[in-house]
Amino acid sequence: MKIAVTYENGNIFQHFGHTQEFKVYDVEDGKIISSRVVDTNGQGHGALAGVLNVLKVDTLICGGIGGGAQMALAEAGIRLFGGVSGNADAAVEALLAGTLAYNPNVMCDHHGEDHHHEGSCGSHGCGGHCH
Repeated sequence: MKIAVTYENGNIFQHFGHTQEFKVYDVEDGKIISSRVVDTNGQGHGALAGVLNVLKVDTLICGGIGGGAQMALAEAGIRLFGGVSGNADAAVEALLAGTLAYNPNVMCDHHGEDHHHEGSCGSHGCGGHCH
């Protein structure tokens, strides 16, 4: 299992589409065996799902994330745990322990409207702006 976290100075960066770095954790048997910080090379929004796909990430922990990015992650088969803040390492440990507090209806902070973790555009009131 590979878990990525939007990353800045040890903490979870709060806007997925503008993240400059991911911290990627390799997990085996429920334990972190290694981690590294990966630069996104200026990629943004939907392209970040491609970056995660190349890294073979299957799970993402982040703060705010828009509907278009959520859909790109879903299409790439990456599980999303959004609306998380605080220390990146602690969040991954909490996820592995089954105690991570996250928001399945994480806000798309550049619209200020609810975007549901699952469903298509139009089911979450973005007015078609998520594509």
